[in-house]
Amino acid sequence: MDVEGVNDVLKMAEEEMKKTISSYKKYLTTVKTGRAHTSIFENLKVEAYGQQMQLKQLATITTPDATTIVIQPWDNSVIKDIEKAILKENMGFTPQNDGKVIKIIIPPMTEEDRKKVVKLMKQETESYRVAIRNARKKALKTIKDMEKEKVISEDESKKAEKDIQKLVEKYTKKIDDMFDEKEKEILNI
Repeated sequence: MDVEGVNDVLKMAEEEMKKTISSYKKYLTTVKTGRAHTSIFENLKVEAYGQQMQLKQLATITTPDATTIVIQPWDNSVIKDIEKAILKENMGFTPQNDGKVIKIIIPPMTEEDRKKVVKLMKQETESYRVAIRNARKKALKTIKDMEKEKVISEDESKKAEKDIQKLVEKYTKKIDDMFDEKEKEILNI
């Protein structure tokens, strides 16, 4: 029978799940925690030199302490453009521009803010779990089709289903672990 085909289906399912985990990690870097993170601003779009550019292409972004972000443009002529982009993005931060650097003080989050962020994060996290389950659904359909077409036996189909379920459990656990870690970071400040 065609064990090679089953392995291909498992590999494709796992690749989709890995991509979902990678996307989830990126998403988590954008979640407000009440701490200063350079990732909040790195991909901010700035209109500079007549084109849209990411902030990280125009400046050094540092966090000298837990509540401050310092943005130091390589060319001081774009400092106003950067400030305008931050205000336009409406992130709830007020940039302080001294002509050389932009300082942003991250205001402390209230208990209520933290709970709201966690609630929104839970909703968003569920969409990543659904993506994992969708990868399973797609893989199971392919396996069932292979069984119907007599490419694989019923036993091979059942084994493949179990293998797919193990992948789902593995990657769902990764999402849950990352969520728990981020939740602790948000609630324990």
